Amino acid sequence: MEIKSVKLSVIKMPLKAPFTTHLGTVVERESIIVEVNGMDGHQGYGEGVAFSSPWYTEETVQTSYHMLKDFLIPYLKENPIAHPAEVTEKFRVFRRNQMAKAALETALWDLYARQENRSLSNVLGGTVDKIPSGVVVATKSLQETIQQIETYLATGYRRVKVKISPKNDIQLVSELRKRFPDLELMADANSAYTLKDIDRLKALDEYGLLMIEQPLAYDDIIEHSVIQNQIKTPICLDESIVTFEDVYKAIELKSCQVINIKIGRVGGLKTAIKIHDYCKEKGIPVWCGGMIEFGISRAHNIALASLPGFTIPGDISGSDRYWEEDVIEPEIIVENGMIAVPTLNGIGFKINKKRMQEVTVFEEYFPFN
Repeated sequence: MEIKSVKLSVIKMPLKAPFTTHLGTVVERESIIVEVNGMDGHQGYGEGVAFSSPWYTEETVQTSYHMLKDFLIPYLKENPIAHPAEVTEKFRVFRRNQMAKAALETALWDLYARQENRSLSNVLGGTVDKIPSGVVVATKSLQETIQQIETYLATGYRRVKVKISPKNDIQLVSELRKRFPDLELMADANSAYTLKDIDRLKALDEYGLLMIEQPLAYDDIIEHSVIQNQIKTPICLDESIVTFEDVYKAIELKSCQVINIKIGRVGGLKTAIKIHDYCKEKGIPVWCGGMIEFGISRAHNIALASLPGFTIPGDISGSDRYWEEDVIEPEIIVENGMIAVPTLNGIGFKINKKRMQEVTVFEEYFPFN
C-alpha cells in the first residue's frame, strides 16, 4: 500500500439531544477524522472515537491526536505495509492508545477495500446484506425515556438499551416493562455497581432483560464472574474488553455470557474480527457497540456487524439519531428496523465535503514523500 499522505481533521458538532449517563452528559461531540491518501488517487477514511474528556476510557481527542501525529503516522511512514492486517502487530511497539490506533487502522482498511474495488463488508467476510439496528436511550427523566422509546419503536428499531444505576434501576426497568412488555430491552450500567449491590442486580432478573452491560468496574473481569454466577440475566462486558486476551480471560472465568465489540475500544478491525471469530467458536453472542459516532465510524461498524457472529442488534442507529446533518452521504437510514450493508467500494459512503468544512475546527497534513 503506497501512501501519499495522511490528513487529520478535528470536527465538532452538537447532538440533537443530550446523552446522559450517571457518568455525565454529552451535548457536543468532538472527533478526529483520518483521511489516508494513496499514491493511486484513492482515499480511505477512519474516525477516532475517543471523547473530549476521559470518562469512558483514559483516551481523549487530544491524546489521540498526539499519538497519531507524533507516533503512529511517523511510524507508518517509516514502516510501510502491504496489507492493513499488518498494522495491529506493527503498532504493538506502542502500548494501549487503542482508539488512536483504530482511527488510522480503519482508514487503511477502507483505502485497501477501495483499491481492491470491493466493499469493506466483503473484504472482512460479511455474510448479510442487512443488519438489525438497536438504539440507545439516555435521558434524565422517565417520561423522556418513554417518549423516545415510543418514537424509535415507531421507526422500526429492533432493540432498545437504557442507562441504569442504583439510583434509578428498578423504577426505570419495571416501568418500561409495564409499558413495553415485549420489547427487546437491555440495560447498560457503565460500571455503576459493586459486589455490595448483588441484591439489586438479582432483582432485575424478573424483568426479562436481554443483558446487563458492564455492571462492575471498567477494568474488572474477576468480580463479574462472581456476579454472573449469582444472577440469571446475562452479563455483557464492554469496557473490560480492550484486548483479545481480555476476551480469553472473561470466557475462561465465565465472567459474562455476551460481549460487546467496539472497534475503537479494541484497537481496530483486525482485533475486532479476531474477537468475533473466537466468540463464535465458543458460542458467545457478540454485538457491535456504539460511541455516539459520526457516519464514518458508523459505516465501519456496519461492515463489521455484517459478519455471521453478530446475532444481537448493535448500537448502530441512523444518522438522524444524533445529527441534524452527518458528514457522510448518503446518510445512514434505518428502514423497518434494518440497515442496508453497502455494496459500493470501501465503507460505501462518500464524504459530505460541505458539511465537513462547516464542522472542522482544525486540520493538518502529513506527507509521506
